[in-house]
Amino acid sequence: MAIFKKLRAEFIDIIEWTDETSDTMIWRFPRYQSEIKNGAQLTVRETQVAVLVNEGQFADVFQPGRYELTTANMPILTTIRGWKYGFNSPFKVDVYFVNTKQFLNQRWGTANPIMMRDPEFGPIRMRAFGSYNFRVQPDPIPFIRNVAGTSGDFTTEGISEQLRNFVITKFTDYLGESKIAALDLAANLNEFSDELTLALKDDFAEYGIELTRFLVENISLPEAVEEALDRRTSMGVIGNMTAYTQLQFADSLKDAANNPAGGGHLAGDAMGAGIGLAMAGQMAQQMVNPQGGQFNPNAPQQGGATPPPIPPQVMYHVAVGGVQQGPFPEAQLQQMVQQGQLTPDTLVWTQGMPAWAAANSVPAIARFFGAVPPPL
Repeated sequence: MAIFKKLRAEFIDIIEWTDETSDTMIWRFPRYQSEIKNGAQLTVRETQVAVLVNEGQFADVFQPGRYELTTANMPILTTIRGWKYGFNSPFKVDVYFVNTKQFLNQRWGTANPIMMRDPEFGPIRMRAFGSYNFRVQPDPIPFIRNVAGTSGDFTTEGISEQLRNFVITKFTDYLGESKIAALDLAANLNEFSDELTLALKDDFAEYGIELTRFLVENISLPEAVEEALDRRTSMGVIGNMTAYTQLQFADSLKDAANNPAGGGHLAGDAMGAGIGLAMAGQMAQQMVNPQGGQFNPNAPQQGGATPPPIPPQVMYHVAVGGVQQGPFPEAQLQQMVQQGQLTPDTLVWTQGMPAWAAANSVPAIARFFGAVPPPL
């Protein structure tokens, strides 16, 4: 009886694979030294295909279903072995189960930046990343032959690096040939994804794999370019730089008045705001006339005559506590008068004046004192 049980244990009569993983592509049934019993039950579940391999030679392929392994169900193996009808002996053969489900969300990304020539920014470096889905083709033999080989447990990790190389090469070539401006790439991600899906299918098919979906999720600009774009966007939101700087100066005066301890820095803050106003005026002139404020009669005229450059503001130096401060524009001096920082006796000077003079003796400044109500 013991001998009978031992012999029975050496015969395999049930062959199946219960996949408990999410990334296994091929699994070989662990036959080892045991033999498969003629008439053994083979169960192939959905999203599986079973392949019989005899001494390295591919034989029969079984689609999902339940089979009894006999000469009638194994025509190719029967021919290879030279079996005759009615063969009833155990045999040795490797059984490979191939997972035919889709393997989703396989990640890809550019390990190194892609160099390209942009029509607006010139030569720039770009990065990209995304995902793709794939599955083994209905005929699993090319995949086993070209990729898995004799591996008894093959996962997506074994081929993901090679597939990523295909993806990066195709994507880099397509991005360079598209000639699409960097700022317009985000509006073309769907088109990139669809066209690259078609372009990569043949490369994947060489390995017995079907590419079902390819997605370009993001194409990013270099950090320096993104910072420049942020600054450009901020300039567009601010709009009138002169008015913005004046508002900032008025807020600083208000904060200084509410903080006596920090009032000693008012002159320095005012100087900085004055410089900001001057820069704002220069920027405004450059926006209106990029030729540096000089009218170019040979430049093409758009929408009629080009207006002349904005005249520069008159800047005044102020003597505060015996120390020269400034120069400040008139709008800033008016704010200083209203805050009590500039009195009628304060000495001022601007280009064209022969010497320092009291503020109330300069007509352009004296008018500010008339608008200030007398003390209670």
